[in-house]
Amino acid sequence: MKNLFFTLLSFFVISITQAQILDPVKWKTSIEPISDTEFLLKFDATIQKDWHFFSQFTPDGGSLPTVFIYENSKNNYQLIGKTTESKYKKVYSEIFEVEEYMFEGSAQFSQLVKVTNPALKSIKVDVEYQACLEQCIQQFKSFEFKLPIKESAVIAPVETVDTVATTNDKTQEKVASKELKTEIEKETKKEEQKGLWTIFIIAFFSGFAALLTPCVFPMIPMTVSFFTKQSKDRAKGIKNAIIYGISIIVIYVALGSAITAIFGADSLNELSTSVAFNVIFFALLVFFAASFLGAFEIVLPNSWANKVDRQADRGGIIGIFFMALALAIVSFSCTGPIVGTLIVEAASKGGIAPIVGMLGFSSAIALPFMLFALFPGWMNSLPKSGGWLNTVKVSLGFLELAFAFKFLSNADLVLQLHWFERETFLAIWIAVFGAWALYLFGKITLPHDSPLTHISVGRLFMGLFVLSFTVYLIPGLWGAPLKIISGFPPPLNYSESPTGIGSGGGASDIGALPKGAHSGPHGIIAFHDYEDGLAYAKQINKPILLDFTGYACVNCRKMEDYVWSDKKILSILKNEVVLISLYVDDKKELPENEKYVSKETGKKIKTIGNKWSDFQITKYKANAQPYYLILDTDGNTLSEEPASYDPDIDLYEKWLRNGIDKFVK
Repeated sequence: MKNLFFTLLSFFVISITQAQILDPVKWKTSIEPISDTEFLLKFDATIQKDWHFFSQFTPDGGSLPTVFIYENSKNNYQLIGKTTESKYKKVYSEIFEVEEYMFEGSAQFSQLVKVTNPALKSIKVDVEYQACLEQCIQQFKSFEFKLPIKESAVIAPVETVDTVATTNDKTQEKVASKELKTEIEKETKKEEQKGLWTIFIIAFFSGFAALLTPCVFPMIPMTVSFFTKQSKDRAKGIKNAIIYGISIIVIYVALGSAITAIFGADSLNELSTSVAFNVIFFALLVFFAASFLGAFEIVLPNSWANKVDRQADRGGIIGIFFMALALAIVSFSCTGPIVGTLIVEAASKGGIAPIVGMLGFSSAIALPFMLFALFPGWMNSLPKSGGWLNTVKVSLGFLELAFAFKFLSNADLVLQLHWFERETFLAIWIAVFGAWALYLFGKITLPHDSPLTHISVGRLFMGLFVLSFTVYLIPGLWGAPLKIISGFPPPLNYSESPTGIGSGGGASDIGALPKGAHSGPHGIIAFHDYEDGLAYAKQINKPILLDFTGYACVNCRKMEDYVWSDKKILSILKNEVVLISLYVDDKKELPENEKYVSKETGKKIKTIGNKWSDFQITKYKANAQPYYLILDTDGNTLSEEPASYDPDIDLYEKWLRNGIDKFVK
């Protein structure tokens, strides 16, 4: 009796929390005139207790970021900078194995725009975000900012309302204070500065790595000796060496500035998230890696070096500058791949990151030339040039090769093609790092290696370190989380088998798939299209488990990992029902003839995810995921109440049995 009471009570709670349209984030918007043509668009979100949604900058591979879409910008207004946001909280996700950036309680966003069309009456903005508690909700809000009419020199801030969520609410809230604006801008600048410092530090150490290559390292004593011997006195030699170092910095920073100017500071970030550019970046890094491994050398035309050498003979500051330029050209076969990789990585941050990256890289290159000029005696402690320089170069090649596959993985994740899943990524990394370890132990030799009679102690330690890392990666094929490299491989749920190779439940266990079906979690036959699944259910006369889910839904993955994996539940899902999983965050565009405006919400339905989200809202008056229903072969609901996130396996089994028994009867 007690168990029956508990079951009924649980279903009652589920029905209360699920059979409704949830809206845990309330928005207030306002517009503040900055000048006659510039306006600050403000978004103030109040988040229901215990709920959260995610930053625009939360890392790939986890929950979906907040996205602002400025609808009618072309020929009407320009965005000045990026949409800024208030401070977020960082939380590690055990499910997606990435650190996620989320807002709790409240969040503020702002965007500065410059109006270029004097006849423009309003600015329309769509906001997409994912709010989560025990369910995740894909939200799409539309706002319209009415531009103020200039009636006097002083224009008061004008408020706007959420045209979806508050259509019938004519009450307007007061505009956010200037203090809040200042606070938002300060917090945003802090986060941007952290990102730039990270780029600078990585670039600085990359510069030191470039120093230890055959093209650069031998130049240090030669160049410093030139300045100290050719100058009239030591002070002059030090001065010339410092000018030489500053010239190196100027040359590389100019390169970063050119990249930023050509592509545009704001568009670099957009390029980095593009599938095409991720594939191009992958190809570039493989090309650079092949060069480091000895397949060929990347060299600039000899005519460039000859012309620069002639200019270097002029002497004075100009001659020293051209000496620095000659170093950059001659050493390009070693520094080019590193510089290229840095620019690719910096481009993913957008803004002035390429400039900061080149500043860090060139500072590390220039520093030894200046220091050894100040303290010439230090050169006696420098190791002699030799085969170890090529070992450093080859090691950088292995790192470049491993890093390249992150970009290919990004492209595959965006398209959800499942061509480059977690197991494939890890297998490639194990092969790359394993080959690197064998190289360090002298078991593999490459084109430019010197004959090796023994390995140094330093090379042995490095080989042991790389081998240990390779061994660490191997359990990842069987489902180990691999937190050290979190964020590099695809998440655990994006794999052939989320529970690991050899755990069973793979595609091979289910034989040929029905038309339109996929191999779902644990090898369950799953349909991602409602009509295909309905037709198959009629064909084999089985009830339907309708699963509203999302690729970035944390609790959907928890249910699949901890409840669906149970032997009792898995047997039911494989043998007694037809699973239809509809992903409400699927970003694939619908064909033009299938796009429409929802009669229920008034939203524009443009993607497959929009379609299934609208289907859930329209038919079942709910918008949370996970959301489960048992249907008959005509699509009629058999389950008394829907089910949602609840890790109680026995309760979920009873709920499934209840719906299936009704179908049998």
